Amino acid sequence: MDFGRLITAMVTPFDQDSNIDWATTKRVVNYLIEDQKSDSLVVAGTTGEAPTLTSAEKEQLFKFVVEKAAGRAKVIAGTGTNSTRSTIELSQMAEKCGVDALLIVTPYYNKPSQEGMYLHYKAVAESVNLPIILYNVESRTAINLDADTTLRLARDCNNIIGTKDCAKLDQMAQIIEQAPSGFLVYSGDDSMTLPALSIGATGIISVSSHVVGVEMKAMIEAYLTQNVSEAAKIHRQLTPVFKGLFSFPSPVPIKYALECLAFSVGSVRLPLAPITEEEKQFVKQLPIISRKLMN
Repeated sequence: MDFGRLITAMVTPFDQDSNIDWATTKRVVNYLIEDQKSDSLVVAGTTGEAPTLTSAEKEQLFKFVVEKAAGRAKVIAGTGTNSTRSTIELSQMAEKCGVDALLIVTPYYNKPSQEGMYLHYKAVAESVNLPIILYNVESRTAINLDADTTLRLARDCNNIIGTKDCAKLDQMAQIIEQAPSGFLVYSGDDSMTLPALSIGATGIISVSSHVVGVEMKAMIEAYLTQNVSEAAKIHRQLTPVFKGLFSFPSPVPIKYALECLAFSVGSVRLPLAPITEEEKQFVKQLPIISRKLMN
């Protein structure tokens, strides 16, 4: 299954009472697909504030986004937790909702061994028929799914078809070099999009693509058509945005950037704190964003 080169980890819009804003969720889906050129959408991932969503809300979101995307983009459900049983339950529920694939983060807080993570993912893979993309993000989970374990899962589980990896390039390079043919490797770090492509990665699962998706798509296409100098130029222009949108807890910055450039998607749920006036000014002055605000 082709999930494309540019996947956006979608925000979850909230209203003033911190409930899901369904009308705005529809707008976000259309905007990301039509205006920002996303090939696929991740729903209820980190950027979607998954830890604060109930299982019932996730089920509603999965069904809603599948319906509104209407085949224009693949829908990938974030179903990972630090409990294998809960992950299986969420994954089976998402499958019934009609999503195209699952994105499953490594078990956080528990700090399992490599064997524990292997057995966790294998159990989940055996419980569903959907394609699974692993999600390795040590900065959030305190555990690294190493290259050898990723490769073992890729070989042993037919429906584990890729990984979103936030590890260093050398780990990504080992996976790309040794994985079965067709195994997808996505960068999970916007600023590593072009470097990852240069070693053979498939693409990016992005946050910044909410507001610079068109530019990111142009960078990717420039690189793939061997216009490396143009791709590098766009990368340099986007780097301050990539860094700036992670200068304080995500998705606080990207939600405000969306408000500045497109439409309001509401605030964040506790324990994330609402954006401050100082943080608003910081987002507004980021290159490209400041230029877009002036146009």
